[in-house]
Amino acid sequence: MATAPYDVAHNAPPRATRLTLATLCMAVLIAQIDTSVVNLAVRPIGHYFHAGIASLQWVVDGYNLVYAILLLTGGLLADLYGRRRVFMVGAAVFAVTSFLSTFAPSLLFLVAARALAGAGAALLLPASLATVRVVWTDPVSRGRALGIWAACNGLAFVVGPALGGFLIGHFGWRSIFLVVAPVAIATLLLAPRALPESSDPKDRHFDAGGQIFGALALAGLVAAAIAWRQTPVAAALIVGAGLALALFLRIERHRGAAALVPLDLMRARLFRGALTATAGMTFGMYGAIFLMPLFWITEGALTPMGAGLALMPMALVFTLVSPLSGALTARFGQRVAAAGGVAVIGCGLLEISLTAHSASLPETEIGLVLAGLGMGFATGPLMGAAVGAVSQARSGTAASLINVARMIGGTLGVAILGAVFTAAGGGSPGLFWALGLGGGVQLCAAAWAQAAMRDRNPPARQVAQRS
Repeated sequence: MATAPYDVAHNAPPRATRLTLATLCMAVLIAQIDTSVVNLAVRPIGHYFHAGIASLQWVVDGYNLVYAILLLTGGLLADLYGRRRVFMVGAAVFAVTSFLSTFAPSLLFLVAARALAGAGAALLLPASLATVRVVWTDPVSRGRALGIWAACNGLAFVVGPALGGFLIGHFGWRSIFLVVAPVAIATLLLAPRALPESSDPKDRHFDAGGQIFGALALAGLVAAAIAWRQTPVAAALIVGAGLALALFLRIERHRGAAALVPLDLMRARLFRGALTATAGMTFGMYGAIFLMPLFWITEGALTPMGAGLALMPMALVFTLVSPLSGALTARFGQRVAAAGGVAVIGCGLLEISLTAHSASLPETEIGLVLAGLGMGFATGPLMGAAVGAVSQARSGTAASLINVARMIGGTLGVAILGAVFTAAGGGSPGLFWALGLGGGVQLCAAAWAQAAMRDRNPPARQVAQRS
């Protein structure tokens, strides 16, 4: 039996509203701080374990890949067994893996611990986003909540790089993995008081076949991108991923509404547009956030702390703009906010690509600020479009799918743009080609969002014109 939620935005006092949203936002901070600090530590970790770029990509993508693979399971478990319960398990897993990563004796152990942290994120984030959909039932109040929720991504990139750079410089790379532990523990303790329990288990079951073949398809695709220089291996991985995807689609079609990914959700044009645009958006952004600190530190231009500070203008703009995305969406519609934001990110990455030869930090900062501006405009509307395009009973699945799209894009961005950077010889030429590709993908994603996304409700200015 489904658990009936209450509407915090209308029925609870302001203090309860703030506590609920703060707890949900802490989940975003956990996942994103964990990602942002690791990007700064890639080079120091490589020096410590004597590892090359291909191996170091797994420190980042081990987390991203498991996160992407298990997101669908996390959303389904939230719908089946309770969103608050799954949220709390995810926070507990994060706390434990923080300590495991801190004391990793080898690179393989570190990658494994990072993979477990990805599993925690896969439980935590879908439950967080689905709870926003369940609690804030009014589209306008939900848009405001999602704007603040999305702003925490930017806040994480303000706190993470600055704090991570300081810790690496003074205490070594191991110290960065303790950053998220206090936040994870606080989230775990607040959840029983702050979050209502809700679930929608009717006609839903755990889909083991879908999970297995979906995971194999994603893992094969990412592994092929990282191993692209080993042509036979990469080709075999791509073929294997294609076969796994075909079996996944066959299983899901047979299971119908009980599937891990109910394929009828994909018939919604707005939902498809949001998924594709989100994947394109994070493809370029995650690739850039991985490559920029690596470039600066490898070239000797900046220390880890300096690299963290250099990323802060982008993060600050993202944080400041995200809460305004709800008002922008209400006035101009989801399509304009999402497509326009992704296009601005593309322009920022292309600006960095075209000025890579000069290695000028001010010119790079212009591109990063544009990227932060675009992320601030686009993230909330894309998330809102996805969870708002389905029924409340499917909110966990929809939240999972939009986060799957986000993580698939980000994982492939790190793998493919990292491979392009290496193939071009690294340095300025590598940055030129990698971020040029990333910016081009962003612009294609923006064009797709403009063509595919149609607002279910007209923006406020159109309503006013018709009145």
